Amino acid sequence: MTAASAATPVKSVPPRTVASSSAWLAGLLLGSMLVASPLLAQRTPAGDSARGVAADSIAARLRRAEEAIALLQQQLGEQTSSGVTTRSRMQLELSGRMLVHAFRNERRVNNVDDPQFVRPDSASALPISGVGLAIRQTVLGMSVTARDVLGGSFTGTLDVDFFGGQQPSSGGRTFPLLRLRTAHGAVRWTHGELLVGQEAPLIAATNPVSPAAIGTPAFAAAGNLWLWLPQLRATLETGGPVRVAVQGAVIAPTTGDVVGLFDTDIDAAERSGRPAVEGRLRVRWGEDERASEIGCGGHLGWIALSAATLARTNVAACDARIAFIPRVELRGEAYTGRGLRGLGGGGIGQNLSRSATPLEDRGGWGQINIDAYHTLKIGAGCGIDEPRSADVPAGGRLRNEACASYAILRPAGPLFLGVEIRQIETKYAAGSVTNNHLNLGIGFEF
Repeated sequence: MTAASAATPVKSVPPRTVASSSAWLAGLLLGSMLVASPLLAQRTPAGDSARGVAADSIAARLRRAEEAIALLQQQLGEQTSSGVTTRSRMQLELSGRMLVHAFRNERRVNNVDDPQFVRPDSASALPISGVGLAIRQTVLGMSVTARDVLGGSFTGTLDVDFFGGQQPSSGGRTFPLLRLRTAHGAVRWTHGELLVGQEAPLIAATNPVSPAAIGTPAFAAAGNLWLWLPQLRATLETGGPVRVAVQGAVIAPTTGDVVGLFDTDIDAAERSGRPAVEGRLRVRWGEDERASEIGCGGHLGWIALSAATLARTNVAACDARIAFIPRVELRGEAYTGRGLRGLGGGGIGQNLSRSATPLEDRGGWGQINIDAYHTLKIGAGCGIDEPRSADVPAGGRLRNEACASYAILRPAGPLFLGVEIRQIETKYAAGSVTNNHLNLGIGFEF
């Protein structure tokens, strides 16, 4: 992992520690046998036969002690070889998914291997459809855990992929750039949590399940606000089978404007001099595969329109993930607001109206997921983003709809297979254009 240079080095438990523990235990057991032997001899009746029985008993106990020591050494060796810790002695876990995606598109789209909207056709003698292969939605992750941190438990995560674009070269997408997705540290107590790092917006943390939309989550620009942003987040939660939580976050201001290859500048949201803020009320119930959650909240930010003028961006949103019956889950999101490109594709990637004010927008998505078999998961859903048509700049996107169905198969061990069929329809003033996207992912997980 490229990010490894910035991470804390890791090392295994020193073999010397295992050897010392084993020697200490062996000495303790053997010492106990030696102390016990005179006592056993004193309690044994006089005579050669009695002494022989005692000797056989001691020998049998020594053999059992040696077998126990050998088993202990084996277990300690296995634990040493499998356990990985950081320099600060925190437990470290590595994870990832390597995926090769084969894809096909019928029309021009904004991104061929994970499209969000359809582009208008342009005059060309070349075919507008095409097929290809890509590997840049491969992901790598790591997490560390520690107990008794500020009276709670600590978890730190780092998640990267190779969806960061590509340097101009003859290799193109076959030489993708590493990209930081999420990274945060969180301390959790019985009734609270404090998180700092880069994560999804507090008001729109739920994403659809997809084997094909990993670099950019499914239904982005079609009802899904998702952009991972630096933030400081706090949560207070009640106990019991139904847990109610109040959450608040201070989030990095952003307009979602395109930045340069290396050098960056402050955008209009950062020029406001104010961070964005979010608040949310959440209800959770159930555990594991029966876990469910409903939450509603709001977002408030600012954009500098001029040196003396600030415009507010705001969102009211609700999201849900509900397990109604075993193996069946419903999840979705709905929102309304203005100036939403900075939260990940709101306004179909358009931030300002034709009068240069925050564009009013509404959208949402829904999906059903079914664990059809212990190795097979299937699902389907749709999303829509519809900004206020009268305010969309000339030539802009008036509406964007996407529907997708998928199947994920884990046939054996780490193997992963996924197929998705996605239809995207984007409306312009001149009419609507539709693309059918077929995506097959093959790889492995660890």
